[in-house]
Amino acid sequence: MSTITQEIEQAIASLVAENKQPSTALIKARLTTSLPIPVIIKALQAWQKNAKVPHIEKQQQVLTTEQRLEQLEQQLLVLSTRLARLEADR
Repeated sequence: MSTITQEIEQAIASLVAENKQPSTALIKARLTTSLPIPVIIKALQAWQKNAKVPHIEKQQQVLTTEQRLEQLEQQLLVLSTRLARLEADR
């Protein structure tokens, strides 16, 4: 079970133990990991239907082409500067 799934289950369990009706806002307030609202809503709906939170994995952020290009340009600048310093030290 993923840590995100466990954290959501713990948040819901603590709310139920306090005799509070779990809601998206209450669950989000108890999470230490920032999750998108639609993920919390799906987990809450699944819990309401089955009393079980589905397995949730944190997905890695997918970079756009522009973001990847910007990262590569920054790396190129760093490496070019480093190479220039090494050549100057010869």
